[in-house]
Amino acid sequence: MTSFPAILRSEWTKIRSVRSTVWTLALTFVVTVGIGALLSLLTNNNFTEFRRSDQSPFDATGTSFSGIMLGELAIIVFGVLAIGNEYSTGMIRVTLAAVPQRGTLLTGKATVLGAMALVVSVVTAFVTFFLGQALLGSHATGLGEPHVLRAVFGAALYLTLLCLFSAGVTTMLHNQTLALGVLVPFFFLLSPILSAVPKVKTLAHYFPDYAGSRMLLVYEQHGQPYGPWTGFVICLAWTLAALVGGALVLKSRDA
Repeated sequence: MTSFPAILRSEWTKIRSVRSTVWTLALTFVVTVGIGALLSLLTNNNFTEFRRSDQSPFDATGTSFSGIMLGELAIIVFGVLAIGNEYSTGMIRVTLAAVPQRGTLLTGKATVLGAMALVVSVVTAFVTFFLGQALLGSHATGLGEPHVLRAVFGAALYLTLLCLFSAGVTTMLHNQTLALGVLVPFFFLLSPILSAVPKVKTLAHYFPDYAGSRMLLVYEQHGQPYGPWTGFVICLAWTLAALVGGALVLKSRDA
């Protein structure tokens, strides 16, 4: 029986040795920070015009995280590639021969993936926040203000959970191309479209992306179905369901 620390070392080696996975993690940082900085600068330079007809409190934290939607795409791709590369190359057969305990194997993969995603996401969240606030000038906020620190950590947790959710879906589908073909339209087409349709938007409010995005809220706006902590629980439930589903498929289906 292969020891769990050995599985962790093996998964760490496999993930960091593939350039595509490393680049997608780097892209998560660059895109989230870059777009957030650009929109924070534009907001500061055009603040009066942007806020002319908006009566709600200005969310400086949310402004700095304006680029997180594209950051989501990068970290979703990271989660897919980190699992799917083994299926596309056939190396999953070698891995399963070395580690026949499939539940333990997936736990090791999820642990390494989650740790890498969390570290990058925390760094991304704090750099994005501080750079965005620096560019917002007199309209900036600080970590000491109510709910701001929670929102920054919420952004990091949101990205991490999306990564693990994507890994679970890829494990269920056994194919990275198919996984991307499901996840990208789901998050960037189906969810936004359903959120805009009155009769079904309540359903879309319980999708993982909408629920996770509540974790970034500093101000709970009128008419929102729930707040940040409920959003965290819903997003976590989706992630656990995907990983459990991946474990069940991995145990019952040949590679």
